[in-house]
Amino acid sequence: MLVSELGFRPDRVALEQNGSIVPRTRWAEAPVREGDRLEVVHFVGGGLPG
Repeated sequence: MLVSELGFRPDRVALEQNGSIVPRTRWAEAPVREGDRLEVVHFVGGGLPG
């Protein structure tokens, strides 16, 4: 899977394809075509203790 190959943990990312979120349950079946725009959003925890 591309997400793992890029070194991301699948439970900490969201995928967007051509401006639409791809549900995690559809990652394996979502076709990628020439000209598609993909965005991987990586969630990072942190912040100041409250």
